[in-house]
Amino acid sequence: MTETAPLRMCPMAKTCQGMMEKPSAGLWIVIPGAVFIALGIAIIIFPQILAWLVAIALIVTGFVMLMMVNFMRSFGKRMQYKHG
Repeated sequence: MTETAPLRMCPMAKTCQGMMEKPSAGLWIVIPGAVFIALGIAIIIFPQILAWLVAIALIVTGFVMLMMVNFMRSFGKRMQYKHG
């Protein structure tokens, strides 16, 4: 008979196993779920919250894009200076 080597565990399975061994890991999943439920109820009661959240998300995305453009320009200038 040939002996088989034990199967290696994939990284996702190792992560899930680690989460199952730590009781506090479940809390990190429950908290965002409760927040989403509360936010959904708040949006049903006060629909204008949704408009505010969309506006905030668009403003933050705009700032992040401007910061990325600034980073890319400065990075491009440094690369040209280094190779030029």
